[in-house]
Amino acid sequence: MDEGTLVMTDMVAVRDALVDQLSRVVQSALLDPLAALLGRQEVDERLAPRMREEVDRWADDLLGEDQHTARSTAVRLVFALYPGAGPFDPPATWWRTPFGQAVARTVGHPTALAVSYPVAAAMMGLGRREVHDLALRGVLDRHPDGGITTASVRAMLNRQSRRSS
Repeated sequence: MDEGTLVMTDMVAVRDALVDQLSRVVQSALLDPLAALLGRQEVDERLAPRMREEVDRWADDLLGEDQHTARSTAVRLVFALYPGAGPFDPPATWWRTPFGQAVARTVGHPTALAVSYPVAAAMMGLGRREVHDLALRGVLDRHPDGGITTASVRAMLNRQSRRSS
């Protein structure tokens, strides 16, 4: 298998994992509550097929070349799938999921200009000590109010992504 085939296979696997996660979250956050109100059959016959199409499109948008579309899709999905009274604050493990990685690469963090060192580490799949070292070396930008800027996390993730492709 040549390098181009390996990269394409990796991208297919990333897309498949993203579609799988989005499908599960859409089911639990949107379709299951609607089934309780409208009935399972109505949702399964009318809404579920449409949502499968949309999930495929969203995955393509999140992983596509058009950064404006990717950012817009990421923000819309986060707010639709993870509603809450407070700011979006997922557990650190969420950032390592396919959707968490897509959000980190496209918007950094949808509601914060800066994140704590542990969250930055989770977003990048690094240890806190590595994040601290990267901040000391100026690879990641420190925010004046503390933590690491989400823009610098996003930039680093995108540099890593370009190097691996």
